Amino acid sequence: MLSGSRTYAVIALVAALLGLFFASTSTLDYASHLDRRLHDVHCSFIPGAAPTSEAEACRAAMYSPYSALMKDAYWGGIPISLFALGAFAFFTGFAAYLCAAGARAPSAAVKFFAAVSATPFLASVVMFTISLMKLEHFCKICVGIYVSSTLLMISGVLGLARLSSPLGQAEARPRLGFMFPVVWLLALGFTTLVPAVVYAGSVPDERPYLTQCGTLKVDPPANAELVTLRGARAVQPALLFEDPLCPTCKAFHERLVGEGIYERLDAKLSLFPLDSECNWMLNEPLHPGACIVAKAVLCGGEQSRQVLEWAYDQQTDISKAGKAGPNSLKALIRRRWGDALARCLDDRKTEVRLNNQLHFASDNSIPVSTPQVYLGKQRLCDEDTDLGLRFTLGQLAPEVLK
Repeated sequence: MLSGSRTYAVIALVAALLGLFFASTSTLDYASHLDRRLHDVHCSFIPGAAPTSEAEACRAAMYSPYSALMKDAYWGGIPISLFALGAFAFFTGFAAYLCAAGARAPSAAVKFFAAVSATPFLASVVMFTISLMKLEHFCKICVGIYVSSTLLMISGVLGLARLSSPLGQAEARPRLGFMFPVVWLLALGFTTLVPAVVYAGSVPDERPYLTQCGTLKVDPPANAELVTLRGARAVQPALLFEDPLCPTCKAFHERLVGEGIYERLDAKLSLFPLDSECNWMLNEPLHPGACIVAKAVLCGGEQSRQVLEWAYDQQTDISKAGKAGPNSLKALIRRRWGDALARCLDDRKTEVRLNNQLHFASDNSIPVSTPQVYLGKQRLCDEDTDLGLRFTLGQLAPEVLK
């Protein structure tokens, strides 16, 4: 049977090992993208579950501005999971020591462990709040770290309870000098920082690749064919090819807005719906209804940005309506934006304008995927619009980050 003096330590060891596993999995997912390719990511509560391409919540969390530090200085930044990795490595070792020592563990060691075991929990509370308030969804790997941190703190509380119980007070524990907790604290700090320092020293130099994805071949039409999305403090011309029902476009748009970049762009939007109803470059619709929603954005006039952001905000419901058929989708648009905009959807001029934008994309050999981004005439590589966004902007258009 498990000794009562070791119960809290065993729980701590299990919690630390779980946290170590989830943190290492998150870090490996992040680091795998340093080859500038798209990879499947892990997104499961089950340790050891295979990575998958169906992991939008975990991928969105990875691409968010909260996933890493120093994104301006390093391509992709320094993932915060590295700090969790180092911390859980320390707690794994310390919990193993407490397990082995049992009733012989010094009371100072148990008290120190109880005090510092709350630090991963506090960090998890911060990240949980960000996920809830900013991202509005939860990455399962992140939740695994939150649970591990909570269990670790509970084990620390149980350790203190054991010390203050009659059985704990009856145990003959050795006394230690005050320097031991100081050394342990320094070790915790060192272990937490080392993975991040090693990672920073090994991140490849991505600068030579930033301008290797081509340039605009054909200039945008001089008339009002494209949608103007000029920010309030615009300093950098940009050209965006987006599909309003594309989840990746939604995440990209939210990153630009959330980091204050959108307001620094003098952007032109060329609608590129991945829907074969209007896009002859596709044999079947990837996002049914995207053609109708793209027309709604065009019909928005001065409210085009609001219509676009409504499509992103309500993307799940709009996509369902799109799959149900054009009548259902048009009815949804009419309820939100009124009869005048709904009538504009079927106007021949709207159809011609959207078709001209698709020809513009075709003339520039735009890949049949969204989003596509140009700073001036320089096309950003796909990978530089997600993990490497801030680094790339810092190199090619630093004024948008000021």
